[in-house]
Amino acid sequence: MNAVVAVEAGSAANFVSLDVPGWAWLALVAAIVVMLVADLLLVHRTPHEISIRDALVESGVWISIALLFGVIVAVAWGGGAAGEYYGGYLIEKSLSIDNVFVWAVILSFFGVPAMYQFRVLFWGVFGALVLRAIFIFAGVALLERFDWVLYVFGGLLLYTAWRMYRHKDEQVHPENNPVLGIIQRFIPSTTEYDGQKMFTVVDGARVATPLFAVLVLIEFTDVIFAVDSVPAILAVSREPFLVFSSNAFAILGLRALYFALAGMAGRFRYLDDGLAAILTFVGVKMLLLDVVHLPIGLSLGVVAMILALAIVASLRADARDRAAGIEPPRITSSHAGLIGTERHHDEPAARSTDAGD
Repeated sequence: MNAVVAVEAGSAANFVSLDVPGWAWLALVAAIVVMLVADLLLVHRTPHEISIRDALVESGVWISIALLFGVIVAVAWGGGAAGEYYGGYLIEKSLSIDNVFVWAVILSFFGVPAMYQFRVLFWGVFGALVLRAIFIFAGVALLERFDWVLYVFGGLLLYTAWRMYRHKDEQVHPENNPVLGIIQRFIPSTTEYDGQKMFTVVDGARVATPLFAVLVLIEFTDVIFAVDSVPAILAVSREPFLVFSSNAFAILGLRALYFALAGMAGRFRYLDDGLAAILTFVGVKMLLLDVVHLPIGLSLGVVAMILALAIVASLRADARDRAAGIEPPRITSSHAGLIGTERHHDEPAARSTDAGD
């Protein structure tokens, strides 16, 4: 028993522990709500197509807000807390890029008009914030009560990294997603859009528009990605305030990141390799936490270096292919096996299980 207590104390001592007052939590949540409402009612009040230039500017604003919050954390609780916040933010931002590309496939598959994409992504982000809060508090509670869950999370990250590498070349194919089948079977739907409405009336009956199916699929994919990202962030911080705030500010900027990068998905061919390497590093770090504790600054540097190398290698390979007149690869995702996939033409196709086969 003493040995177990000593291990738990040692694990906890590796992370900052903050006495966050209730008003700080209220201020954080209020700030998030105000930014969401301002973004919806002021910046994007009327439906319009968002240009890459505007998306880059908005993405820069969201990143600046996130970095500024880290400064506030440093002033209030010190450099250690700020380091854990920035570590969590960088990991979540890195893993979110794959999520953004999956959004691009879903929106393209349903043919969502560009002017309506912001609204469905807005509610997708809102739902993601709620889901992440649940995942985060549940994860922290589990680690505080059952220290062995640490090794489960570490193993999960290593398995996810292996799955990322194995499925990196699979195409995302939304029509194979079981959630979409459930929607089409149990919820009366129409194939016609009615502006930004999720539901409309057709022949006196209330039916779901394609935007509703898009929103459900986006929320489903976020649950899949949260299984990876939340344990990864818990490897660099156990303080709920820091974990939630780093997640929240990373997620708030996802819509702008989508509009900036969606058209460049095929150019980041080595992204999944980089993300797999990041999760491998974080998973090993979590498994060895009671033996070796890496400084948060070093962890930040390793994650940033891996992500930078993956992006630079991808862009260089894309430039070589374009110079040779080779078409860029189609959008792929390491999570394709869970979201829905399409095999390459040179791979053996699985036998269809459809009733009409």
